[in-house]
Amino acid sequence: MKSYITSVTTLCLAAGAAHAGGIDRSGQSIDVLFEEGRYLEFSAVSVTPDLSGEARAPFANGTGSGDIAPSYFRFGAAYKADINDRFSYALILDEPFGADVDYPAGTGYFASTSDAEFTSRALTGLLRYKDDSGFSVFGGLRLQSVEANATVNFIRPVGPPLLYTAEADVHYGLGYVAGVAYERPEIALRVSLTYSSEISHSVDTVENVVGVGSLSTSTEFETPQSLNLEFQTGVAADTLLFGGVRWVDWSDFALDPSLYQTVTGGSSLLSYQEDVITYTLGIGRRLNDNWSVAASIGYEENTRNLFTNLGPADGQESISLAAIYSQGNYEITTGIRYIRIGDTTTGVSGTPAANFNDNDAIAIGVKVGYRF
Repeated sequence: MKSYITSVTTLCLAAGAAHAGGIDRSGQSIDVLFEEGRYLEFSAVSVTPDLSGEARAPFANGTGSGDIAPSYFRFGAAYKADINDRFSYALILDEPFGADVDYPAGTGYFASTSDAEFTSRALTGLLRYKDDSGFSVFGGLRLQSVEANATVNFIRPVGPPLLYTAEADVHYGLGYVAGVAYERPEIALRVSLTYSSEISHSVDTVENVVGVGSLSTSTEFETPQSLNLEFQTGVAADTLLFGGVRWVDWSDFALDPSLYQTVTGGSSLLSYQEDVITYTLGIGRRLNDNWSVAASIGYEENTRNLFTNLGPADGQESISLAAIYSQGNYEITTGIRYIRIGDTTTGVSGTPAANFNDNDAIAIGVKVGYRF
């Protein structure tokens, strides 16, 4: 039953944390550490958002933005092995943070033709020590790359339109992970607490503003620290209750290229006013030796703050369904997740500019695992 347990809790749906708060995309799970023996997995997720807004006065009141969020794929892989009865290790490759916004042309919307992309990749190496009492500790290093680009063509409430571009090179930063867990296999109980540190970046950036000029400089920022509390426990034969709470320090995250701040009077290209806490609760059931199913719900509070036009999403509610098929050493998990994206208002230079209401996303994912 243990292999089924791990798959259910890490992947009630293979989409994981796709389209979560801020620009969170993977949830940075370390549950592969708890797999038995040597284990290798690959995962892929397709996310299709439907995200659109309507301008407010004085920004061409009532004009629609069109769908601004392109579909995207997220890939991951992980490997876990035992060193001896006490020590084990894992390598995890994921895409922890990301954003992709593209305002279509020809709409008459004040941000038409603007776009932005932020991508990241991370390789995490973890070492775990467990004792006979059920307690274990783990930790390791995370190497993370980031890159970004943006085109901002905004009509402003005062002054001429802003015609701005930025290109940021790839940069690598190093952080760490530390945690503790407690397990009682006889009742399928596991509780884990994982801290992921912030990772600092200093990205070479070329900015250009039409009518002002160009600037080559470094943009400094930190991807946020986070804390994951995850649990699972058996509640009946072949039935598992699981869930978690994830806190991410988004209030300390801001992309503030120098020239952009100058021409906008101190505005951030992308930032968040508050931290994000994501809650998940689910139940899994093993049907027979080959098949298991699971369902979960997720929630993030709507903060009702003013958001930037490159990140118009505030809170969410979600429901996930998954099916797991096991045969021999192989295990295949497939799932689907529906996300209702929270309503929000975006601003330009501190002035409310648009309402983004009644938006959603669908994520479909698959994970293939192999034990050897």
